[in-house]
Parts: sequence; structure tokens; C-alpha cells
Amino acid sequence: AAPRPAHGCGSGALLGRFGVLLQALLALCAFSTLMLKRFKEPKAERRPWRIWFYDTSKQAIGALFIHFANVFLSDLTKEDPCSLYLINFILDATLGMLLIWLGVKVVSWIVQHKKYTYLVFGEYGDPPQAAAWIGQCILYLLIMVFEKTVISLVLLIPGWTKLQQILLGYIPNPQLELVLVVFVVPFIVNAIMFWVVDSLIMRKYKQKDTLDINGSTETPRARSIEESQVLLSPDMDFDQSESDQDTSGLWATNQKMKQPSYQVVI
Repeated sequence: AAPRPAHGCGSGALLGRFGVLLQALLALCAFSTLMLKRFKEPKAERRPWRIWFYDTSKQAIGALFIHFANVFLSDLTKEDPCSLYLINFILDATLGMLLIWLGVKVVSWIVQHKKYTYLVFGEYGDPPQAAAWIGQCILYLLIMVFEKTVISLVLLIPGWTKLQQILLGYIPNPQLELVLVVFVVPFIVNAIMFWVVDSLIMRKYKQKDTLDINGSTETPRARSIEESQVLLSPDMDFDQSESDQDTSGLWATNQKMKQPSYQVVI
């Protein structure tokens, strides 16, 4: 059996049967938040299922890479792997999130400057092209590699051992520590991260406040008022003309009735 420290989970616990089960449950629950986000989008801007899959699958590939990188790094030393995994995860959710945001912004600026339309995050063409999705997945995976490399260098700074003891040193049960580290904390943080990153890499739909009609700028409210006037004016003219005709007809009939009749006898 693998040696187990006095406190914390033992070596290989993250890849054990119970650890793998927790990770599968985490993946199912975390990605369900992306489906919830889709249904929270306005109906006019809600992405089709194919576009939603293209957007979220990039996150899935990146999250799987980060997860297995953390598992691998956690078993490199003789320290508690659960504590090391949690430290990696916390850094990914804080400093790593900033690096992901920066990477997406830089990559988006480069591809727009070079006019690589299909490499713009969220743009897949019409109809959507799988080649654009593959290219964007590669770009996003490169951003994840950059983020994880920086986090690994940060972990080389001495002093993380004390943080390990502070985080989980008070939990005597290894199974409970595994549940907290692999499922509870990652589910809460991943749900927030997936929601934020999905908003970064999805196509942005912006409603224009003004409409350009025949070279003139017109607000939607003014346009609706004008349309209502156009729609209502013929009926109003028609009713007015009918009322005028009816009034004139009645006036002419009354005048005829009022005129005296003359009879000429020869």
C-alpha cells in the first residue's frame, strides 16, 4: 500500500477509484452550469446547440488539460497530494483567471489585426465550419499551456508547504479531505470560472441604439412613432373623408328640401 501521511490523502488517492468517481461527478455538475447559462440567455441572443457546443467544448478541453496537469503535479513530491492539488486549483482560479483573460484579449487582438476571421473566438462562419472550431480550440489550449506554465513557476517559490498545513492540516479524515478538494471546492469555483470564460469567448451580440435609414440617424423610439403615424394616418384620412362626404351629403339634402318649388303654368 502507498504510504499515507498522518493527515491528508495518500499518494495516488486522486487517481484511485473514489477519486476518479468524484472527478467524473465534478465534470458533470460543473458543465451543467454552462447549459444553465445558455437557457439564461435572452431568446433573441440564445446560441443554437451547435454554436453552444463549439463554445463550451473549448472550455472542456482546457479544463481537462488543467485538471490532469494539477493531478500530475500533485504526485511529484512526497507532500500531501490533496493539499498540492488545492493550491494549484486556487492559483488557477485567481492568478490563472487573470492570465486567461489576458491571453484571450491578446489573441483576439492579433487575429483581428491579421484579419483571420475564423480564428476570432465565437465566430465559426455561416454555416458554422468545424475548421474554425478546431483552430480556436488550438488557440485556447495554447492559452491554457501558457497559464499552467506560469502557475508552475509560481509554485517553485518557497513557502507553499506552510500554506498546505494551514489549508487542510486540521482534517483528520482522508476521504473527507478528498471530497472537499476534488469535488466541493472545484465545483463552486469552476461554476464561476466557466460562466465568466464563456462570456469572454462567445460571440458578442450588441443591440444598436440608432438605425441608419437613408443616411440619417434615427432612434428606435422615433422610428416606431413614425411608423405608427404612417400606419394610422391613412385610416384617419379615410375616416375624415368619409365623415366630410357624409356631412356634405346631408347638408345638400337639407338645402334641397328647404328650397321652394315653383310651378309654371302656360
